[in-house]
Amino acid sequence: MTLRAETADALAAVQLDPVAVERLVRVALAEDLDDGVDVTSVATVPFDVEGVADFAARAPGVVAGLPVVRAVLEIVTDDSVVFTEHVRDGATVAAGDILLSARALVRSLLTAERTALNILCHLSGVATLTRRWADAVAGTKAQVLDTRKTNPGLRALEKYAVRCGGGTNKRMGLYDAALIKDNHVLAAGGVAAAYRSVRELFPDIDVQVECDTVEQVREAIDAGATFLLLDNMSLDDLRAAADFVGGRAELEATGGLTLDRARAVAESGVDYLSVGGLTHSAPVLDIGVDLRPVAALEEKV
Repeated sequence: MTLRAETADALAAVQLDPVAVERLVRVALAEDLDDGVDVTSVATVPFDVEGVADFAARAPGVVAGLPVVRAVLEIVTDDSVVFTEHVRDGATVAAGDILLSARALVRSLLTAERTALNILCHLSGVATLTRRWADAVAGTKAQVLDTRKTNPGLRALEKYAVRCGGGTNKRMGLYDAALIKDNHVLAAGGVAAAYRSVRELFPDIDVQVECDTVEQVREAIDAGATFLLLDNMSLDDLRAAADFVGGRAELEATGGLTLDRARAVAESGVDYLSVGGLTHSAPVLDIGVDLRPVAALEEKV
């Protein structure tokens, strides 16, 4: 089966490729099943018993990944699942809040549970951490950016989670923007030569130049750069770089950034703070599944 039209549309609406998401979900499920069955659930649960799985937050945070959870459940249940959505991605939730309810055969719900939670807890953790950074710089002109420090195969999902948390995606990969780092400068023979080479070969691509010092900032601006990555600079150097640039280029601060100094960095005059930890070190948001037998549910009605 393929994903339902409404699930595919929901994924496309948030800039996630439904085909890629389905492929990823099938790979994740294959890790658990390996063309076999969920032996525990098959052995302990009658084949015709229905239930409702409530995905519930165990801690406060920001939700991301519910359309992907739907994809997991649709594939495992062979599209025999009925959903009730209680919140949308990007919502701030409290401990105890139910995020999504799914009615299907209990065997299928239990088979899907771990794969769905692995994705939902991780993406919600990314969104929750991003929201903390976004709140820290609120009221300044600076935005919080992610990086390419993502888990293999999960980049699109993790960068989506950053957006759910109030962050921004600036560069998706090596293909859509150029970032001239110190090794590129060394290989090309200088900042100006490296910048000129990229601009000549890829005239329509955004080009960013990494700078470690204010002097390198001057050199990059003189070469025509309009987007600078200020790496591991002190607050004084960030201010000096911003003063010198005077709006002629976008400035992105990176390296060694921490939440407790995020606002000070944002107020130095930079346009962005890029934080690799949003994707490579975000703790998961604690979310669990509470199972309700359908018979017990219907008795209450």
